[in-house]
Amino acid sequence: MKPSGPVREDEEDVGDTANAPSANEAKADNRPMTDQSLTHSGLDLNDRSLLITGGTGSFGQAFVRTILDRWPRIRRLVILSRDELKQYEMQLALGKHPALRFFLGNVRDPLRLRRAFEGVEHVVHAAALKQVPAAEYNPFEFVQTNVLGAQNVIEACLDTEVRRVVALSTDKAAAPVNLYGATKLCSDRLFTAANNIRGPRDLRFSVVRYGNVLGSRGSVVPYFLKERAKGVLPITHPDMTRFNITLSEGVEMVLWALEAMEGGEVFVPKIPSYRITDLATAIAPKCEQKVVGIRPGEKVHEEMITASDSLNTVDLGPRFAILPHAADYSKGEYCRGTGSQPVPNGFAYNSGANDEFLSVGEIRSLLREHVDPNFEV
Repeated sequence: MKPSGPVREDEEDVGDTANAPSANEAKADNRPMTDQSLTHSGLDLNDRSLLITGGTGSFGQAFVRTILDRWPRIRRLVILSRDELKQYEMQLALGKHPALRFFLGNVRDPLRLRRAFEGVEHVVHAAALKQVPAAEYNPFEFVQTNVLGAQNVIEACLDTEVRRVVALSTDKAAAPVNLYGATKLCSDRLFTAANNIRGPRDLRFSVVRYGNVLGSRGSVVPYFLKERAKGVLPITHPDMTRFNITLSEGVEMVLWALEAMEGGEVFVPKIPSYRITDLATAIAPKCEQKVVGIRPGEKVHEEMITASDSLNTVDLGPRFAILPHAADYSKGEYCRGTGSQPVPNGFAYNSGANDEFLSVGEIRSLLREHVDPNFEV
């Protein structure tokens, strides 16, 4: 889907196991299943504390704005990231709010994370390295941030009083063919397995996995908007498709997960796909679409749920949940408690075989709504 030039693939930027419950034991805390309703109306962050790693990225900025608008009496809202300039610019954009805290730090630094997590109840882990070509050239840098950094976040949560953790994932973590996707799959497994070592703590870890964010920093949309003046848009493969989600939809998904998680799920939203040729047509219908070939590590179609995942996947209505292999609840208990249904064996969720595709007109409407209100063909 991405052009051949240097464009980012997406936006941006453990404890004692003696008391851990086994998969065959009864629920350690005897808690009822959470209401898996379509909204997160039960979530109330007023008088609560939340920290987001990678909080100066596209998602982080939209997430923070939503929280401040919806819960103005939040007690503490911590933005942790590496970039002092982005933090300064974000402070200027948001203005003064008594709950806001900006912490410089890196998820590679476990001591900094432990200090930052003190007094925090909710953590959203959005920090990651994400550019596919950069991962192939600098693999261990991605391992240190996306894998070891994830483990550092987990251990900091276990060592403090954090209660709910949602980690952001990507469609590239399903059956990965590039190193970036492989590091995110490993991160996903670390977070879902962390529930097995929480002991008696009131602590849950879950993952939200979704596709390309429309118009986010590093997506192909800004690149196409810039390149259309040249009269030619590079297309990697004419059949290429991608899932699409807006920033606001991603934010709502994470907020819902903070309230609805049981612990160990990988939540996957039901979202539309688009064809890369339709996106190019929507942005620049008069431009030539030049096929330049797929880059290393790129797929023609993205997956969010593989056929191998189907045995542990349930349908929650507007979203799916991939349940962990080892948990303190069975798939049957989860379905009964949440009103969900198991998906058929062999089910897969693939952008090329999706039931819903965006039309050229719908893409243009989304561009005006979420990218540039003054967008014109």
